[in-house]
Amino acid sequence: MTLSEASFRQGVAEAAAELRALFPPTPLQFNAHLSRRYGARIFLKREDLTPVRSYKLRGAFNFMRKRRAAGGAHLSFCAASAGNHAQGFAFACRHFGAHGRIFMPVTTPQQKIDKTRMFGGDAIEIELVGDFFDDCYRAAQQFAGRTGAIMAPPFDDPDIIEGQATLALEADRQVAGMPVDLMLLPVGGAGLAAGVAGYWRGATEAPKLIFVEPAGAASLKASLSAGERVRLSHIDGFVDGAAVAEIGALPFDMLRNFSADDVLTPPEGRICQTMLEMLNVEGIVLEPAGALTTAALHDIRDEIYGKTVVLVVSGGNFDFERLQDVKERALRFEGRKKYFILRLPQRPGALRDFLNLLGPEDDITRFEYLKKSAREFGSILIGIETTQAGNFESLYRQLELAGMPYQDITDAPMIADLLI
Repeated sequence: MTLSEASFRQGVAEAAAELRALFPPTPLQFNAHLSRRYGARIFLKREDLTPVRSYKLRGAFNFMRKRRAAGGAHLSFCAASAGNHAQGFAFACRHFGAHGRIFMPVTTPQQKIDKTRMFGGDAIEIELVGDFFDDCYRAAQQFAGRTGAIMAPPFDDPDIIEGQATLALEADRQVAGMPVDLMLLPVGGAGLAAGVAGYWRGATEAPKLIFVEPAGAASLKASLSAGERVRLSHIDGFVDGAAVAEIGALPFDMLRNFSADDVLTPPEGRICQTMLEMLNVEGIVLEPAGALTTAALHDIRDEIYGKTVVLVVSGGNFDFERLQDVKERALRFEGRKKYFILRLPQRPGALRDFLNLLGPEDDITRFEYLKKSAREFGSILIGIETTQAGNFESLYRQLELAGMPYQDITDAPMIADLLI
């Protein structure tokens, strides 16, 4: 181990010792359900069980601890976030009795605002600015420049990274005497990934690290493929806790020696499947970002067979008002729910003829006339849910034999987003 590696580990150990004033090490739990499914020994590092239900508290606490030690107890702080970083920052402010101002988008759900305020109490103020994160980030930077407040970044800072790395130290101690083959880490801005990689660098028995990003926001994979940081022109914000368009500069420097093949990108639909499965089978509530590593197991089932695997599970800040959307995405991903535009002749009995084509396991979940003025045909938006994806093949054949024109718009984003 080089001096820099030893120094990094020493800093992580000091951060972990100080962190114990807030919460004990999060559990590392053997999961029998996933282990049976994949023929491996699978353990969950339950970061959803921190006080703020994500690992973000680790970095925010360490950042604030070190700034106060260097500059005195009078310092004030600010941050820009609509999610887990805001909650970790708020909790740290209250713990230290430090004043903090958090800039959040006007579009932030009230549930997230309320939880952030609950964690921070009187120590924080929340200011709603703009419609997007970039608006908040600029406002926080301006506030810091105007007032002298110290801005706590979500991932691109050495003290944030050092704090997130305390997770690796805990896991290392918890698996003492039991070699771990692989460790899967969720990636947004990559502060956690960089911290864990930094902790294991140079170790003689380090696990293989696998990084997991949502398919709709795979900025680390794109950057490793290009050999430099890449800013994605468009991201899918559904996995909001990990939907980052550009990986952090310092995290990328710490991860640039990894391969793009070390990054898995499960689709959002499978993430939704995983959320529902973990809720229904294990009773574990996960937000989309919290289900990333579990959803990625599907892609490496052959690689992990017979091995010991640690999944970092973070976070658990799920708004149950989103549950219907999660179910919808999961069903569409499984091929068990589809939407069609159907053209029916404008004559008595035409609708009954269509209904007779449906199988015993098909259920109409949406029915809406789109155009009623045509004299010969009428257009209908129809949603159908069934128990097995293969049932739709039978329905397609029946529609074609009956001469009923239809268009499957399930996977046509522009049309589906407009109509569904």
